[in-house]
Amino acid sequence: MTKDQRTQIEAAAFRGLMKHLQERTDVQNIDLMNLAGFCRNCLSKWYVAEAQNQGLEMDYSAAQKEVYGMPSGEWKAHHQTKASDEQMQAFNDSKPQHAKISGH
Repeated sequence: MTKDQRTQIEAAAFRGLMKHLQERTDVQNIDLMNLAGFCRNCLSKWYVAEAQNQGLEMDYSAAQKEVYGMPSGEWKAHHQTKASDEQMQAFNDSKPQHAKISGH
């Protein structure tokens, strides 16, 4: 496998992950954070960080629109539910395992 092929495969896998998360609006970010240590917002931050690493201008809201498939405020209005006390406790307990995002 060449470096270009690897990059194309990785990009396709990432697009598949984003499409899956866009379709699974029933899955809340807090649940992703609690179970996997990352969420749609983390993906957005990684997206911005890599764009900036490559010398491209991109802000967080533009990256969120790419990841969410719509402005994040619109996604929240239609799909986000209020986190329960149990979800918030699990979130706080799992913080050491949350994704590390350089530059943020």
